[in-house]
Amino acid sequence: MHLSALQIRAVGLSALVAILDGFDTQAIAYVAPSIMEAWHLNVAALGPVFAIGLLGLTIGAFTFSPLADRYGRKSVILVCVLTFSVFALLTARAQTLGELEVYRLLTGFGLGGAMPNIIALTSEHAPPTSRSTFVTAMFCGFPLGATLGGFVTAPLIYSHGWQSVFILGGLMPLMLWPALLLLLPESVRSAEGARVPDRRFPVFELFADGRAWRTTLVWVAFFMNLLVMYFLTSWLPSLLRTAGMPLSTAIWSTALLNLGGAAGGCSLGRLLDRRNPYLVLGTAYAGAAACILAIASSESGPSLLIFALLAGFGVSGAQIGLNAVTAASYPTAMRATGIGWALGVGRVGSIVGPAAGGLLLGAGWSTHGLLLAAVAPAMVAAAAVFALGRVSTPAGCLALDAFQRAAPESQADAE
Repeated sequence: MHLSALQIRAVGLSALVAILDGFDTQAIAYVAPSIMEAWHLNVAALGPVFAIGLLGLTIGAFTFSPLADRYGRKSVILVCVLTFSVFALLTARAQTLGELEVYRLLTGFGLGGAMPNIIALTSEHAPPTSRSTFVTAMFCGFPLGATLGGFVTAPLIYSHGWQSVFILGGLMPLMLWPALLLLLPESVRSAEGARVPDRRFPVFELFADGRAWRTTLVWVAFFMNLLVMYFLTSWLPSLLRTAGMPLSTAIWSTALLNLGGAAGGCSLGRLLDRRNPYLVLGTAYAGAAACILAIASSESGPSLLIFALLAGFGVSGAQIGLNAVTAASYPTAMRATGIGWALGVGRVGSIVGPAAGGLLLGAGWSTHGLLLAAVAPAMVAAAAVFALGRVSTPAGCLALDAFQRAAPESQADAE
């Protein structure tokens, strides 16, 4: 398969942004046990910190995605990367919980705005017969960045304190920014002046022309799965640390969860282009629910880590695949809005998950009970994806008819 230099730049730079996004999003969970010990906090006190950072991700996704459809992907990506870089650096200066919450909110604002736009940009520049493969491969950068964070966080904390993790997380995107400015291509349609129609608020278009059920089911799947994913990635290190495991082991559990997500995303991408994507994704979500149940029942460290890896394969891996399918759900003029609002609704779930974990911990729930509770939303996500297959075309593309009618959307299509 021949790829042009423009396609390589679009996918490669988007993948680098995804890696940095994953590193900075996950950083707070990795440093949370150290902050808890340094500031003499109980584990439930960190719930608002997790939740407010995810609130920033939600606001960013809701806000920046319609702006990108109207004014272009590249400019919005540049603003978002600069935003999460600056506020990650400022997070290292936090002295109180209040300061930490403010900086995480604003960091999340940039992180949340970048993600839907790199997904849309990759989808538009990918070869038309391999869109899911390219989008999932690019988005694998997110769990890969989170996994790399797990590898470097413990040594950094031991050597330089928890602040060093945020300094690294802020400097890396700042160093990438000039390359994005000079080399990142714009969406072809955006460059040619295509915009969302002005007759209605852009989000209303997601429910027009027979898209209502499809959009609703996509939102349900995003909400439920991101609830589970962020519950696990936010609380697993602290829960295991509180249970008496070493800090490195607690961090490794979540690193393996994210590594499983990267492996799942890369493995599932090609299947989505070759098989019914809803059957593939629904099965992955159901398998993830079974692995979460196994984690709750595990009595040994090695088996727990294995099931964490497999749960990540289903939870995070299938989420990567769902991003790719959603990118194919909407015409170019509303694609960033469609992806951004699906992610935004999912981010609401990502807030509910960690916040509910903190409330339930405060109410005296055990680790076993919390993990058992996480099985239910994973199963609802599976059911929603299976239902999407019933309301979609036999080929499994939510907007196949729109793609068939549309003119080529990128240089890849034109070739």
